[in-house]
Amino acid sequence: MPGLIRGVARTAVVAGTATAVSNRVSRRQQGRWAQQDYQEAPPQPAPPSAQPPSAQPPSAQPPADMTSKIDQLKQLGELKEQGVLTEAEFEDQKSRILGS
Repeated sequence: MPGLIRGVARTAVVAGTATAVSNRVSRRQQGRWAQQDYQEAPPQPAPPSAQPPSAQPPSAQPPADMTSKIDQLKQLGELKEQGVLTEAEFEDQKSRILGS
């Protein structure tokens, strides 16, 4: 009887280890596939309602020097020409930059 219990215990340990290793390998492989799919996927365009990254959020203060303001206005103009900003958004951002 003790030999039988020892054999069953050994089988349980081997089966548990095999299951744990198998699960880990599966998770690792799934992570690699997900990363590969992410790298191969074309970049997604930004939603039209999203703020452009170059525009200042309402709570942030733009820099005080004039050169920086001119650069920001140029970037806003480019975004408007590309169709990222509407006329109203352009005017709003322009007034924020010039008003501070």
